Amino acid sequence: MSIPYWRLSGFYFFYFATLGGFLPYWSLYLKDSGFNADQIGELSALLVGTKIIAPNLWGWIADHTGKSLRIIRIASFFAALLFAGFLIDRSYIGFAWITIGFSFFWNAALPQFEAVTLFHLKSEPHRYSQIRLWGSVGFIVAVLGIGWLLDRQPISMLPAVIIILLALIWVVALATPDAHALGHEAEPVGLMQILKRLEVLAFLVVYLLLQMAHGPYYVFYSIYLKQYHYSTTITGALWALGVCAEIVLFIYMRRLLKRYSLRHILLLSIVLAAGRWLMIAWYADQLWLLILAQLLHAATFGAAHAAAIHLVYLYFGQQHQGKGQALYSSLSYGVGGMLGSLYSGYYWESMGPAFVYSLAAVACGLAFVIAYLWIGFENTQHQAL
Repeated sequence: MSIPYWRLSGFYFFYFATLGGFLPYWSLYLKDSGFNADQIGELSALLVGTKIIAPNLWGWIADHTGKSLRIIRIASFFAALLFAGFLIDRSYIGFAWITIGFSFFWNAALPQFEAVTLFHLKSEPHRYSQIRLWGSVGFIVAVLGIGWLLDRQPISMLPAVIIILLALIWVVALATPDAHALGHEAEPVGLMQILKRLEVLAFLVVYLLLQMAHGPYYVFYSIYLKQYHYSTTITGALWALGVCAEIVLFIYMRRLLKRYSLRHILLLSIVLAAGRWLMIAWYADQLWLLILAQLLHAATFGAAHAAAIHLVYLYFGQQHQGKGQALYSSLSYGVGGMLGSLYSGYYWESMGPAFVYSLAAVACGLAFVIAYLWIGFENTQHQAL
């Protein structure tokens, strides 16, 4: 069966277009709704915190039933339905419960779709980046389009825009054909045996720290830029620039994997991430340095994420692919994202943005040490192609 390239790409396009409505503008919407920095940090932590439980629960169900795509369709439908609650309840408690309910389903879809995509690609996992780059395109279109819209319309219309994007995710999921693994390995390895391997544990901790470091960026970057009087259009353009750099990275990722080991790619990405957060911390008044920092998003997210998807595919095998993708998502984006949201929210006003982004650089430094000492990718370089 041929690969349904445009339907797989379409899911990523609308999923990350929705994310393009969230990351730059949701914190601005929360601030406009009257919430303070602590509350914004807590609500953002709830949004990513459900990734600790939801992906693992849905991943276990998917691997035991073989119904990954059905789970994606159900999750996408209820994510759109529950998000509509933001149009009704404006209280902090209401926002908190709606965030938990919506994100429980929202966070279930992507890890399972990553598994579905890899099952469709079968022996061609190197084509993953060619499909995933359309998610980056969707993010850019949404960031620029919504940024332009919010410069002309009140930010109170943001939830309605996101509901439309969530509904489109569900529509594309309905149109995507199912796919299954080629078959379990002859001698399947137990999940606990995989998790006992030191390099796997180190891999999970490294990505937890990297996503924790991204916390202040995802939650407060737009608010930070507003303090320096950058317009919404410029803010959106900076977000989009980072993802443009990510797209270029995805286009050339296959060539990079042929030339360099995953170990070298990851270590360099971590070093560049530390430099990126320090530039944002101390030179936010210099637009050209902010532009340079955004170009580094190609490494700090793009290269690091592409390496992670290959490693999950290799470490967890076909039998545990759903659980592996879910575990990677829950520990990195879930635990790491929640910790990053919380510490940035609690320290944002008391210690200042420079301190918060400097802590992000420290987290990257710790991730580098762990990756350097305990993760060896040399044996997986050629398999990842």
